[in-house]
Formats: sequence, structure tokens, C-alpha cells
Amino acid sequence: MGAVLGDLLPLAVGVAISPIPIIAAILMILSAHAGGAGRGFALGWVVGILAATTLVALLSGSLGGSADRQPSTAGAWVKIVLGILLLALAVAQWRSRTDNEVPGWMRAVDRLTVARATGLGILLSAVNPKNLLLCLSAGVIIGSSNTSVGGQIVAVAVFTLLAASSVLAVILGYILAADRLRTPLERLRNRLQANSHLMLAIVLLIMGTVVLGKGLRGL
Repeated sequence: MGAVLGDLLPLAVGVAISPIPIIAAILMILSAHAGGAGRGFALGWVVGILAATTLVALLSGSLGGSADRQPSTAGAWVKIVLGILLLALAVAQWRSRTDNEVPGWMRAVDRLTVARATGLGILLSAVNPKNLLLCLSAGVIIGSSNTSVGGQIVAVAVFTLLAASSVLAVILGYILAADRLRTPLERLRNRLQANSHLMLAIVLLIMGTVVLGKGLRGL
């Protein structure tokens, strides 16, 4: 169990420090519908991470290596493929590092209802390729491990909590001290927007290397 959590930690940190959801959460709480939209986005973010990780963990249960060598090899190759995809995304983000154009959905945040904010949270966590690959990698690690069902449930819960911690911290901070945090959060948003591609490239490079290395060690 400890080894599984150790493998999940860098992936959870990679999701947590991804700048796009943090920027989105800040925009939500600075919008006209701050309270409802922010909480809706946080709910969707958690649900998306939990659903994607759980689904892949269930599907990859047959990749564990407790019975014979073949399933273990299959699980290793899945990790290798995921690692290569993460590295490819890192290269794409690096090439786009000078692009500071604000996406259309960010400009439309003021018009988001609670339901749409929840849907955006799900899309950014469970559909966005960058975060989805990290959640898939976590699901493969959990599902192909030799831990019990209870242990895997705990692992999914811990990963989800850690991966969602940055967004939850922004929303919780707004609930507790909205006025004091408004100016610092605006400064943080501007910095993240200016360097989002570079930050994502670094995160994806590190996570891709970690996942690829685990796959190669499993061969």
C-alpha cells in the first residue's frame, strides 16, 4: 500500500499544480456568480478526477502481475505508452510557451451558471488530455497493483484528494476570506496565465518521465 501511494504522489502533485484549473477556479470566484460557480467548479473537478481514476483502476485490474508474467508485462507497456504520450504533450506545450492568448471559455466565465461551472470542472479534469493522462496513469498503477479492494479504494480517495487540493484550497480560501484574498488571487491568476504553457510543459515532462520509467522497470 505504501509503495502504491508513493507511486501516486508525483501524479497527484502533477494534477494539483496544473495551472489551467487553478486559473479557472480563481476566475470563478472573481466572477459575478462567485460563490455558486466556484463551488460547482470544485465539485465537477473532484467528480471528474474520481470517475476517471476509478474507471481505469477497475478496467486495469487484469493487468496486475500476481499470477503470471504476461499481465505484468501488459501493465508495464500501458505505463510506457502513457509516459510517451505525456512527454509528447510536454513538447507541444513547450512549443506553445509564447502563446498568451486567453481561451474563449475563460473570457466567458462571468456568464457561467452553477451547472455549467460543474460541467467545466468535469471537462477540465476527466476530458482534458493533459489531466486525463495523469488520472489514467494513476488508475493503471492502482488497478494493476496487488493491494486489496479496500486498499485500492483508499488509494483512489487519497489520489483524488491530493490532485484536487489546489482547486479546493482556492475555493475554501474564498469562502473563509474572500476580501483579503481577492488581490493576491488576481496577481496569481495573471502570473499563471502568462506562464501556463511553460509550467504545463515542465509538469508533463516530469510526470511523463516518472510514468515511462515505471513502465520500463516493469518489463
